[in-house]
Amino acid sequence: MDKHNLTVLNEFILTGITDRPELQAPLFGLFLIIYMISVVGNLGIIILTKMDSKLQTPMYFFLRYLAITDLGYSTTVGPKMLVNFVVEENKISYYFCAIQLAFFLMFIISEFFILSAMSYDRYVAICHPLLYTVIMSQRVCWVLVAIPYLYSTFVSLLVTLKIFNLSFCGYNVISLFYCDCLPLVSLLCSNTRETELMILISASIDLISSLLIVLVSYLLVFVAILRMNSAEGRHKAFSTCGSHLTVVVMFYGTLIFMYVQPKSSHSFDSDKVASIFYTLVIPMLNPLIYSLRNKDVKYALCSTWKKICDIFS
Repeated sequence: MDKHNLTVLNEFILTGITDRPELQAPLFGLFLIIYMISVVGNLGIIILTKMDSKLQTPMYFFLRYLAITDLGYSTTVGPKMLVNFVVEENKISYYFCAIQLAFFLMFIISEFFILSAMSYDRYVAICHPLLYTVIMSQRVCWVLVAIPYLYSTFVSLLVTLKIFNLSFCGYNVISLFYCDCLPLVSLLCSNTRETELMILISASIDLISSLLIVLVSYLLVFVAILRMNSAEGRHKAFSTCGSHLTVVVMFYGTLIFMYVQPKSSHSFDSDKVASIFYTLVIPMLNPLIYSLRNKDVKYALCSTWKKICDIFS
């Protein structure tokens, strides 16, 4: 780290979600509930897909790592955001801000490509059902999970080191409830053109490439479904994609709303709402969507609950 950084700036102030005192307590309660549901839900998915013998398929293998990713970036952001409601000035140290940014980027980039892997899995299951177990072997599944994590770790370290090796000016207020790239870049007094370009290229590659995989996979899936003669077969095929498609629409829709809208319509308030949605609300909704819409998960949940009740009865 640059010595100039350490002497001029050793902490940041996070503005949080609102500065209205009357909203602090109700919002703290609301987001505490959201975060706790997210933790319990994602941990539940991780445990169920690991322990239940009926959930040992590629689809639930990817679902487990989606839950790990959701739990990762919601925990990176959530606890610190909750602190903001109970302290007058929410400070975050220079190094903890760097760590938070690195982990947040790692998990959020991983989410892109795990969702893409899940889309590819649904494409193989519906378009090539007879070859499904051959194509989606355990080795292929591990590769489709390992590559996103390795790539996201590399990108997050690259971006974080690039930002935190530049000189910050004296102003240290981040207009958000966590450390993110763009608010931090706006505090730099060095030439930020190269850094902004690197972030833009990286974000564009991640968003476009992963979204393209999702769109192509589901386009082929829908073509295959429309060609089915059986109405029951079409319904079954749609139901296997329903949960994942709902998650994909929410996640990509929020990010596109946040980053693709014109600058003239941009506002800090709309960015905060979008950030809350994809950092806290979506990680809470994902396990609920998969639990409520998936018979296998509901059955595994019920059988596990019965076993727990039998132990304590």
